[in-house]
Amino acid sequence: MLTKFTRSTSGGVRAVASGLAVIATVALLAGCAGGSTGSATLDKKANVSLTMWTGQDAGAEKLIEKLAAKFEKLHPNVSLTVSPGASSTEDLLQKLSASFAGGNYPDLSYAFGSWSSQLESSGRTLDITKKVADPTVKWSEFSEAAQQTARPTGVKTIGFPAVVDNISLLYNKTVFDNAGVAYPTDNWTWDDFRAAAKKISDPAKKVYGYGYSVSGSEDTTWQLWPHLWQNGGSILSEDGSKSAFDSEAGRKSLTLLRDMAVDDKSVYLDQTDTKYGQLFTSNAIGMITSGPWQLYDLGVAGTKYGVTVLPGTDGKHTTVSGPDIWALFDHKDANRAYWSYEWTKFLTDPAQDELFNVAIGNLPLRSSEVDSPAFKKKVEENPGLEVMAANSVNATVARPTVAGYVGLSAAFGDAVSQVLQGKGTVDGALKTAAAKADKALKDK
Repeated sequence: MLTKFTRSTSGGVRAVASGLAVIATVALLAGCAGGSTGSATLDKKANVSLTMWTGQDAGAEKLIEKLAAKFEKLHPNVSLTVSPGASSTEDLLQKLSASFAGGNYPDLSYAFGSWSSQLESSGRTLDITKKVADPTVKWSEFSEAAQQTARPTGVKTIGFPAVVDNISLLYNKTVFDNAGVAYPTDNWTWDDFRAAAKKISDPAKKVYGYGYSVSGSEDTTWQLWPHLWQNGGSILSEDGSKSAFDSEAGRKSLTLLRDMAVDDKSVYLDQTDTKYGQLFTSNAIGMITSGPWQLYDLGVAGTKYGVTVLPGTDGKHTTVSGPDIWALFDHKDANRAYWSYEWTKFLTDPAQDELFNVAIGNLPLRSSEVDSPAFKKKVEENPGLEVMAANSVNATVARPTVAGYVGLSAAFGDAVSQVLQGKGTVDGALKTAAAKADKALKDK
């Protein structure tokens, strides 16, 4: 995303992978003792001081500070201390872990969605499930993936969605025009996608139909999850204890990309996660699957591009999303709990979200915002943003937030990377990856 320290306009997903790596090394989240206590009964007029860690860069931080001042003016008894919380967004998890142990944790904090299960298991989070069931909250306006991430185990709702995204199909009009190939449509299948990628490729001119990361990072991994889901597959078993991608759906999904890369030679295999976006911008790649963070660079470069939903399978255009959350924490104080919730609800209301996420080029949190003048203005600056916002309805499945996901992702990403580079077989790679993933899930 655009808002956090480490999510730039050219690399939204890499920060997630880094955040996941932190989870694997932090042990303090499991069962910490201690913590503060306060009022057992609610007094809405009592003076309350709240601490918020935003995980934002300087520009976005100032926007939240302005919204905090607005909230304080509406509620003079509430004082909000707002700060980034750490030197980078990834460092927030370690900072939270230490603060849990010391009993000096904040009232709310930005958190990568991949941390949500671990945060819930800390025993420090508030459960706001009953509160968000209030029809006036309009919880259904958040995408299904965002709702699931805020309710990681299906038992507790530990916060509100903070930032949402998804990946869509971006196509370079210049590359398509040069090849005399019709632009992608929202009715495309993956067969249509493969055929077009092959037609627009021109190895002699170093022009490729599609760009894909083979670094083995989360960028490699999450790009393939939509294929898996569209083919009826799952990442995890129903109880979350084992991997489930070594399946017919997994084989079908990986085989498509393998055939494009190895047989058709229509895929630029990016070892770095960064070059395929740059090559797309400079008319050397015809299609990439990416998110809203990509649009700023395209506008600056003057690239002629279009955006549509991902190609579909049997009419399903399921995409992948990496929602992050505002996590709320329990201090055993009724007044702090009440105002933490009220502040976060205020912050994620459409009127405020337009002054935060929409203002800095992120997707709007809520479906009701897509018709707002503020978002329409942002679409004029970043054409295609409206398609990505509408694509949120296809973000129906959340990526796992279990502690072992980092190991699973690394194992799967390595398998995808090897196969796309012509090393080994699809069956063998998935089998090996599943064994490594299962060990990671067991050893979490």
